[in-house]
Amino acid sequence: MISKINSCIRCLYDTSHPLGLIVDQQGLCSGCKIHEEKDKLDWNFRLDKLKNIVKNYKSKSQKNYDCIIPVTGANDNYYIVHIVKNILELNPLLVCYNKYFNTPLGIRNLANLRIKFNCDILIQNVNPINVKKITQTTIRELGSVYWHVLAGHTVFPVQTAVRYKIPLIIWGAHQGLEQVGMFSHKHEVEMSRRYRKDHDLMSVEPEQLISIFDNINEEDIHQYLYPDDLSLNNIGVRGIYLGNYIRWDPKAQHEKMIKIYNYLTSSFSRTFDHYDYTDCYVYMDLHDKIKIFKHGYSKVTDHACREIRHGRLSREAAINLVKKHRFSETKFEELFCNWLGIKPKGLNFLLDQIRNEKYWYQTGDKDWKFIGNLYKNNKNKYSQGSINFINSSQLKYDEYEDIYITVGKGYP
Repeated sequence: MISKINSCIRCLYDTSHPLGLIVDQQGLCSGCKIHEEKDKLDWNFRLDKLKNIVKNYKSKSQKNYDCIIPVTGANDNYYIVHIVKNILELNPLLVCYNKYFNTPLGIRNLANLRIKFNCDILIQNVNPINVKKITQTTIRELGSVYWHVLAGHTVFPVQTAVRYKIPLIIWGAHQGLEQVGMFSHKHEVEMSRRYRKDHDLMSVEPEQLISIFDNINEEDIHQYLYPDDLSLNNIGVRGIYLGNYIRWDPKAQHEKMIKIYNYLTSSFSRTFDHYDYTDCYVYMDLHDKIKIFKHGYSKVTDHACREIRHGRLSREAAINLVKKHRFSETKFEELFCNWLGIKPKGLNFLLDQIRNEKYWYQTGDKDWKFIGNLYKNNKNKYSQGSINFINSSQLKYDEYEDIYITVGKGYP
């Protein structure tokens, strides 16, 4: 029996959301209800609580780092490091998993981050041959070109915590809380192996990629293995989310970081937000295209829902922005094909296998019709509302090289 899909009357999410979402009798979704806590909680009290938590992790000998911060050079990284260094007065070790889909802008922002904040950084460069083998498997079996990035970004900080005996890992905001209200801020949920598997890794642990039907072996995936419970308990590893203790507002935070630390931004064809994922050619491009193929919505909907909840967009204006951006052409698929060693036709064949029949109907050999949320009652097709984002740069590459910059030379 197919359950009825209910839509939120405030934001643009509905109960088909892959993270799980509930709509109450008044028509409000769990994500909007939890967001209302941001205007009710005593954030000064919560910041004091955070300070009391982290003071126990300061290195008494000052010979070790106080905490670990996972970074990419984009998203909320600048704000997280700003809070940790300037408000919590901790000495962090930055750790970065090399996603191999790097933009020059992302490399610049990452280098600028560690220079402006005077932080040490560790960068994990997994053998690119292994990364490509894994990506070939995950795109075919899981419909994901980004699995290795999520796996690496969520495990390298934990591995480093065990290796260097630094128990505290500090993350930004919890995706499940921010989007769908999976938890309350008051639950103070922490990083877990279970959430990583169920949501970041699409319920597939690295060990499960090994199969007699593929060429993946233990040597290919060992860099992505989560430390065992004994190792975690011996060090006392825990990962906390700043969003539980600080009122999280990505747009406002980014604009503060732009002003103080010269974080550079870029426009995207598939969303109106200029601040997130400036470090990656794939995330707001091919990965986002796959998202709407599989789930019937893309990142612009996430951005629109966030801005509705913060009161900067009306629902009508948000719908207009979603309709304008969600089917925009991707720009960097050829880069991905060159890196992975496949033909564009082969990629398109794989992408068509990924399409979810709940949202797409095949009308011809290569023709598909979107049957997901069409927002039929919306009249103003391209009116954008009054939302403004700062654009200071752009994603581009040397068309004569036509390859990813896998390792940056630093900045300046």
